[in-house]
Amino acid sequence: MSGMDINDVLEYLPHRYPFLLIDRVVSFEAGKTITALKNVTINEPFFVGHFPGRPVMPGVLIIEAMAQVGGVLVLEQMENLDEKVIYFMSLDNVKWRRPVVPGDQIRFEVEVLQIRGATCRMKGVGRVDGNVVAEAEMMARVVDR
Repeated sequence: MSGMDINDVLEYLPHRYPFLLIDRVVSFEAGKTITALKNVTINEPFFVGHFPGRPVMPGVLIIEAMAQVGGVLVLEQMENLDEKVIYFMSLDNVKWRRPVVPGDQIRFEVEVLQIRGATCRMKGVGRVDGNVVAEAEMMARVVDR
């Protein structure tokens, strides 16, 4: 599959405003890799308090966006999608390399490291203009809603 627009993403994730943090899937290889975009605008609700006069996207929300990208990758393989949800179990080797500010576009690349039953290990990286802004290893489990 080449990509998904926001309407396709909404079919995979239960997240909605203000917590849906990906805008588009650029490319996708089922069960292997996914690349998605997050356009960061000054209209994000978190910028009101983080930080007044110097808006910086919270690092935990960058990782949440990366996890949502990984969620689409894993859930795409599931049957009865409306009966499933993915919960993240652990994060390892999380690193933030530089701030993300309004006007940035984060390009997330997530790859599957291992799938064992309903549990999946993934590695993700987020880049702005080719520069790494965050990276993490994630473990998640798909469960019935």
